[in-house]
Amino acid sequence: MTQVQVTQETAADEIQSFAEYQAVEKALQPYIASAKTGDGALARTAFYDHAYIVGSVEGEVYVMTADEFEGAVNEGGPAPDVQSRIALIETSGPAAIAKVEFLNWGGFRFTDFFVLYKTDGEWKISSKVYDSHAKN
Repeated sequence: MTQVQVTQETAADEIQSFAEYQAVEKALQPYIASAKTGDGALARTAFYDHAYIVGSVEGEVYVMTADEFEGAVNEGGPAPDVQSRIALIETSGPAAIAKVEFLNWGGFRFTDFFVLYKTDGEWKISSKVYDSHAKN
């Protein structure tokens, strides 16, 4: 007979897991708020210096640094009617992924996929890829 070892998540593990989810959610908030305000500097705070953003709008592929993305957010200006929701967060140690949906960010619907990493107790976005849906 083969014995299968089953590990159970402890209450402490559950609390830690939930806390990490909340920490990633908090790390995404400056980016999400920048959609409404058009504040590129606010968006920039969510990214590591090395971060890249890749996606396409109306068939044109954009590859930007975090600094260039800051300028794009500023140029786009405020989107006071934008709606957003965090659709997914998954963590594993210091690594995480997240999916955020936006509706009416400058007239576009976006799905953003983020890779985040935690250093010195702080989560930041390492990269982002996105889809602009019908405007792609």
